[in-house]
Amino acid sequence: MSERFVVEEPDFKSSPVIATDSSMDGPFAPSSVADLSLLGPVPHEMPLTMPTQRLFKHQKQQVRRDDTPASRNTIIARVFVFGGAILLSVFGVNEMVQVVRAGGIVGLEWPLLILFALTYSWIAFSCTSGIAGFIAGFFETRRPESRPLKSRTALVMPVYNESPSRTFGALEAMARAVADLGAGQNFEVFIISDTTDFTVWVEEEIAFERLRHRLSGRMAVWYRRRHKNVARKAGNVADFVTRWGGRYDHMLVLDADSIMSGDTLVMLAQLMEDDPKAGIIQTLPVIVNRNTLFARLQQFAGRIYGPVIARGLALWHGRDGNYWGHNAIIRTAAFAECCGLPDLPGPKPFGGHIMSHDFVEAALIRRGGWGVYMIPWLTGSYEESPPSLLDVAARDRRWAQGNLQHIPVMFSAGLAWPSRVHFATGIMSYLASPIWLALLMTGLALALQARFIRPEYFTNDFSLFPAWPRFDSERALQLFIITMGVLLLPKVLGTIESVLDRKTRAAAGGALSIIGSLLVETLLSALVAPVMMLIQSRHVIEILSGRDSGWKTQRRDDGGIALSEVVRQHWQHVTIGLVMTFAAYVISPAILAWMAPTLIGLVGSIGISWASGSAEIGLALRKAHLLLIPEEITPPTILTETGNYQAIAGDELPEVEDGLIMVVADRKVRELHERLSLPPPLRPRGKPELEPVMAAAKIAEAVTLEEALIWLTPKERMAVLTQPQLVASLVKLRGNPDPRSAVIPANDPEPVKLS
Repeated sequence: MSERFVVEEPDFKSSPVIATDSSMDGPFAPSSVADLSLLGPVPHEMPLTMPTQRLFKHQKQQVRRDDTPASRNTIIARVFVFGGAILLSVFGVNEMVQVVRAGGIVGLEWPLLILFALTYSWIAFSCTSGIAGFIAGFFETRRPESRPLKSRTALVMPVYNESPSRTFGALEAMARAVADLGAGQNFEVFIISDTTDFTVWVEEEIAFERLRHRLSGRMAVWYRRRHKNVARKAGNVADFVTRWGGRYDHMLVLDADSIMSGDTLVMLAQLMEDDPKAGIIQTLPVIVNRNTLFARLQQFAGRIYGPVIARGLALWHGRDGNYWGHNAIIRTAAFAECCGLPDLPGPKPFGGHIMSHDFVEAALIRRGGWGVYMIPWLTGSYEESPPSLLDVAARDRRWAQGNLQHIPVMFSAGLAWPSRVHFATGIMSYLASPIWLALLMTGLALALQARFIRPEYFTNDFSLFPAWPRFDSERALQLFIITMGVLLLPKVLGTIESVLDRKTRAAAGGALSIIGSLLVETLLSALVAPVMMLIQSRHVIEILSGRDSGWKTQRRDDGGIALSEVVRQHWQHVTIGLVMTFAAYVISPAILAWMAPTLIGLVGSIGISWASGSAEIGLALRKAHLLLIPEEITPPTILTETGNYQAIAGDELPEVEDGLIMVVADRKVRELHERLSLPPPLRPRGKPELEPVMAAAKIAEAVTLEEALIWLTPKERMAVLTQPQLVASLVKLRGNPDPRSAVIPANDPEPVKLS
């Protein structure tokens, strides 16, 4: 029995994996395989060495250095953005000093001043970057002429317990769009799965076989599921590169909700060919396809304000840019050479695998001498938003931990200074919330002190004049107006640009619709902001106290969250809002009015959060011509085709209630599973894994199939699917009669149609 579980080292070159072309000399021709059932799930391995990088020790590369100097526009943009942010920050902080120095800066006024300086500097930097992007919009960027491609690019789709009809349907739309442009031989689809749900795994295999048949003659399709999802998405991509990276010049990394037009995919490959020193070229994904209130807010903000912000970033980034983890093309040789991520020292959440790996990969590729930049003029790149405030909060918990992990990484040796700025902005995007909360609490404490505590006007030090906390209220009001202007200016500039652009204006419902949407988005965002402030502050506290975020599948479909769950998540926010409201009222009506925008958001957080996931409210706003984006009025072809192919996939793919039962009961599915399953990884002799051993013991003792299925845990069912001999044992149990009941007939049911 024990010998059954000694997993030998897999020999993929001798395994029954057939590829018609394992060289890079000629294009892969899917039509050359008459029977796709003879084609294995993966091509022959063409590995790339991916050495683990040393973060705090680096020697400059002497070859393939990107010695392209920063362009004149990049230098001017950096001077404007950073110089302008410094000047604006100095002005704002000086105004705050004038507000609090009326009676001398004493006591809590010092932390108030410091916290304001941090908050104001953060929004000042975003403001000047947005201004630079607005100015850049007046200068046309010429798109290069398209030409035939010479390279091979992998459309890499990492999946983790995702809906196969959605992901595989989107892949079919993208593959067909590329093939229709005559570039199907230059691209291959490669699904790299980290799925841990045994039913979703079987669904993926059926969807893969179907997709391969549907794209036969158009584009090659491959599929690999890892047995252990080590290092999460970063480890998933690294496994692909180290085993098959040599087969591809580039990989275009997608997300489970990514959609990209054929023109964009081909153009990215062409831009990579035209720039041999480029390591990563990032697109600007536009949020689409959602109907809930919160998602529509995200869509409108990203589509109307996003281009201005993106151009500003692209301008001052130059070739020292960043990477957002998807919808970007990467040179596989550069990635293998520079992006072997080390584990960070210490326990989680700061130690272990790097979570927000994309920022680190961009910094390391740039450190290795490759260019990293964004192309803001390249449209046709799309993604989808989480449907509600709580869904965004769940995603933000993981992102917050990843960004705070970057605190030590920011000081890695040899990084370009803009890469360090990228890390700092990512860290600050989450620290800004507790800083803002501390600023509010300090201001409220000062007001309470002034109202209830008798001040010590004369200190122990000799002075002819008393010292007491006093504020210049007129100047404070002016500073508030200035701060709101700095905060909202990028939004206003994006709105102006959209109104001035005839095509965007017409496609978004007209100038009045855009301006009205600006007001609605600003108002609702102001209500959401204090809730997110408390949520992100809690995330930061949890991370600093050592709590790990884990790895959960993101909810992607429209639909609200149960009211009971909303109440459970937000009752503390309501309580905090009520306490702050009472405190402000006791101090003075003026303080209450001053804090009203924040307090309304907190007290109403349950209703706001529930409404954020409502598709009815979102669609009502659409009917009122509010929060419209051009892509929903005149949808691009790729979005329409993606929806069509996802619907077709949903109709054609079978409903799998239990993946293990389907494999055992359906011969065709069982044969497909055996053909697509790769051998388990090597393990040390004498150290068997618990789940396969326990599954084998339970199956050996079971009298009927029903009994075995009742005994097996979800993890053990997953282990059974990795062991063909255990599946065979369950098949044998099907013939044993069960005197009590039979959940599965002995004869094969109606077989699943796989092609």
